[in-house]
This record gives sequence, C-alpha cells and structure tokens, in this order.
Amino acid sequence: MRIAIFNQKGGVGKTTTTLNLGAALKRAGMPPLMIDLDPQGHLSSIRGNTPGEANHSLFAFYQDLSSLDSLKIAWDEIGHLIPSHQQLIKVDSIFGKGPAILNKLKSGIDAMESDETQSPVLIDCCPYIGVLALNAIFACDRLIIPVSTDYLSLQAADHITRTLQVLEPVLKRRVERRYLLTRFDRRRRMSDDVRNKLRERYASEVLETVISENVTVAESPSLNRDVFRHNPNSSGAHDYQALLGELIERGDIPSPAQTTPRP
Repeated sequence: MRIAIFNQKGGVGKTTTTLNLGAALKRAGMPPLMIDLDPQGHLSSIRGNTPGEANHSLFAFYQDLSSLDSLKIAWDEIGHLIPSHQQLIKVDSIFGKGPAILNKLKSGIDAMESDETQSPVLIDCCPYIGVLALNAIFACDRLIIPVSTDYLSLQAADHITRTLQVLEPVLKRRVERRYLLTRFDRRRRMSDDVRNKLRERYASEVLETVISENVTVAESPSLNRDVFRHNPNSSGAHDYQALLGELIERGDIPSPAQTTPRP
C-alpha cells in the first residue's frame, strides 16, 4: 500500500503525520519505507545524519538512474527512509512534465517490490504542485490530505480536490483520498466549524480521527523523535495510534497479518 501525504498549504502537519503514522506502523509490526519527496528535507532532518551529497539521496534516482532500493537507509525506530536533498528542487526544470517523468516514482517503486506483499510506503510530499508532487499522486494508492482547523486550510483542501479532478482523466482512475483534521482544538468553535464544512463537502472521505493540538506532537520533531518515543502516553500518541487503526479498518492499510516487511 502506497500512501502520499500532501497539501499545498504549509503548516498543516504533513511531515509530522508522515513521521508519526510511520512510527505507529512500526509499533504495529509493519515498519514502512518512507520517501522524503520534499526538497526542504524536513523528514530527513528529523532522522538526522542526512546525506551531504545529492548522489546519496532521492535526487540520484532522478538524475543518476539509481534504484530506490540502493538509496534507502535504515531508520531503526521506524523502518527505512529514502532521504531528500535540496537538489530535488531542480527536478521540475531539468526533466519537464512528460509521461515518463510523471510516472518515474511509480515505476521505481514497482521495480523495488516483488510479488510478495510488501511493507507500506509513505511519501512525504512537497507543498506545491509540480513534478515531485505529481510523481507522488501518480504512484500512490491513497492520498492523505492533512487539513488544519482554519479556513485557509479548508480552501487549500478544495483546491487540491479540483486539481485531482483535472488529473484523474489522465490517470484513468479516481485518486482515493482521506481528509485528516490536524491541530484540532476542541476549545475553539472554528475547529468544529471547519470539521462540519469538510464533512459537508467530502462526506465519508473525512477521517473520524482528528489530531488534536498537542505540545508533544509539536515539539517531538525538534528533538528528532516521533511522538511515541517522546511521550507514548500523550494525547498526540493516542491520536496517531487511532489514525492507524481507522486506516486499517477502512482497508487503506493492510492489517499486520497481511503484510510482509521488506528486509
């Protein structure tokens, strides 16, 4: 199962969701492969020891035809990571937007996988529509769209939905998406307003689980930790555990019994 985490608006918890969903998968016995598709490299920096040379990063997959398998590095607390590099910002200008480049990540993941059931793949996307984000959308089975509880994020969710409607005739399939409310503050009326409007527009595609505004969630990346390592008893850890449970229940992620981790 390949899941891309994408929103065109920053500050909505995209990388935080990738990190903590990955950690929840590891705790459930399904360590994922995480792909950092953002030239800013926030996910890679949380792991630490990021590659100084672009040829040891995801950029080498695009520029040097390196295989994805050759670029992955172990992340003991989560699974594996294919790290980013700032040179990824050049992909749009170097390769254009032809079918071959738009399907490159999908082809790379296909080549990496065998016929056996594989661990989940989580793709942390850059916050704008370009070749990299389109690679993730073309490659994924599900798209998680984090929406923080403010009206600008609600507008961004609508914009992404319109973008997907344009892309789907090219893809010849509907991109399955899940809207995830983040930074949810039950003390603020706006949080409920945004949730209600999101449900009116996208109905069952809105996840029941919400990620509450939580100090542990906010500060754990700065300590190079996922929320479970930082404070496994926090409400943030509970929320991300609930998120994984809901995704498994919906069939968006296979249950542990159906998944064989890659070595």
